Amino acid sequence: MLSYLSKRLAMGLATILIATVAVTLLIHLVPGDPVQIMYAQSQGTTPEQLEEIRARLGLDQPIIVQYVQYLGRLLQGDMGVTIRGQQPVADLLMARLPNTLLLAFSAMAIAVAIGLPAGFWAAYKRGTWVDSAVMMTAIAGVSIPHFWLGLVLMFWFAVDLGWLPVAGGGPLALVLPAMTLGLSNAAIVARMTRSSMIDVMEQDFVRTANAKGLPKAVVQSRHVLRSGLIPVVTMMGLQFTYMMGGAIVVENIFAWNGIGRLAIEAIFQRDYPVIQGFILVFATTVVVVMFLLDLVYALLDPRIRRS
Repeated sequence: MLSYLSKRLAMGLATILIATVAVTLLIHLVPGDPVQIMYAQSQGTTPEQLEEIRARLGLDQPIIVQYVQYLGRLLQGDMGVTIRGQQPVADLLMARLPNTLLLAFSAMAIAVAIGLPAGFWAAYKRGTWVDSAVMMTAIAGVSIPHFWLGLVLMFWFAVDLGWLPVAGGGPLALVLPAMTLGLSNAAIVARMTRSSMIDVMEQDFVRTANAKGLPKAVVQSRHVLRSGLIPVVTMMGLQFTYMMGGAIVVENIFAWNGIGRLAIEAIFQRDYPVIQGFILVFATTVVVVMFLLDLVYALLDPRIRRS
């Protein structure tokens, strides 16, 4: 198991290193002069000031030198400062990151709480009207875009019923964005759970357990559910990445102060240091979460521990 986790950790670090290369190249992929684009809305900026800004950002150096300098600053926790306001990018992102993680984990909890039992029940009732109803609902859930579902939930629960706030912070303001992300992903979890459980139910060891006369509840919980969760957990890692990406849209719909909303604001303001920092923090967060899911995967599958 230690060898397995070491390989996963090495792959994660390599992914983060590739992300640092990507964010360094990002500013050079913009057509035209990036400094002039960043300060296009500033009035009265002279060529001398633009050259000073270019030197301050290190854009007058060869790209290899820029990457080494950027990597050195990152190792010291320095992601630069914002173009407008001169605020440290790292402090700005770290202040918003907990809100995005709270939204993503809340949405994942909703998706698992709804999708896992629904998928297991559909597999248990395979071929019945219950199975058909769950799968039809799941297909509808997968087909609904986040922005449309968010607007519908906002109209029902905030405008029409007045139960929840439209936007802002606090526990109540988290409900609608978490439901928007969680409900559509619950459909995916349900479909994956049903497929995985049906595959396990047809395995020989499950037939053997039933032939021994074990209670059906014991067979389903100890044998079917545990083995069927392995591919579901793997899929949940991919779903969490999808939720982090979907949070960018949902945060802007509900004015949730996460890094996704910050990234959209930075794009409109052409604040490239913030965009670079967002990409790096996003990639690092996903790598850490995927590593933790790999750890759970190893705990569920004894073959990985023995290897």
